[in-house]
Amino acid sequence: MVACGGGSGGNADSSGNAKVTKDNTTATKPVASSTAADSVAGSIRTPVVLFFGTSLTAGLGLDPDQAYPMLIEQKAQADGVPIRVVNAGLSGETTAGAVRRIDWVLRSHVDLIVIEAGANDALRGLGPDDARANLEQLIAAVRAKQPSANIALVQMEAPPNFGVAYTKAFHAIYPEVAKKENIPLLPFLLDGVAGIPRLNQPDGVHPNLTGERIVADNVWKALKPIVGKLDRGSKGG
Repeated sequence: MVACGGGSGGNADSSGNAKVTKDNTTATKPVASSTAADSVAGSIRTPVVLFFGTSLTAGLGLDPDQAYPMLIEQKAQADGVPIRVVNAGLSGETTAGAVRRIDWVLRSHVDLIVIEAGANDALRGLGPDDARANLEQLIAAVRAKQPSANIALVQMEAPPNFGVAYTKAFHAIYPEVAKKENIPLLPFLLDGVAGIPRLNQPDGVHPNLTGERIVADNVWKALKPIVGKLDRGSKGG
């Protein structure tokens, strides 16, 4: 399996308010405080799910509404458990960059944050121990900023060219962190997509639309039970 996540040729690391562009090299958006669906006092609220990750989450090379988080929003609506998705993917970001950015991203309330981080660490051959420490720090920062938010961690993998020892050590980070922090671990983001040319863009790294739909299917299967338990109580109290 191949870990992927860096922008093609870019290692952006920003904490500013970035506009979503077609190539999604910067896709961070602040969480909106309300939607029309939630505007009527006493109505059932729609939980906010923040996808925090790299260019894989941003949907590099695709239109913003084709990125897997937005496809998941559609699936949730179709399955009767609607959510409001915020895509906070940023190309080239490492786990260290994620720690620096998280406070800005969590300026408004979210019900669930799905963390996809570490792909760029693996692509650069950065130390697994450092990535583990950064993930733990990232989770601690989420809990400090928004104690009521649910957290889910996405499994990522290292490319095989760094050797068996590295790939095993990198793989082990995620179940270890999930167990230590008592959070759910979602399957490898690119399961059934990584390394398959027909499912990826010409860079061989980022899924094309067909691959992105598979990613959305895989993530949603694991995420749906979590989403189903999110608070949908009356906004009016």
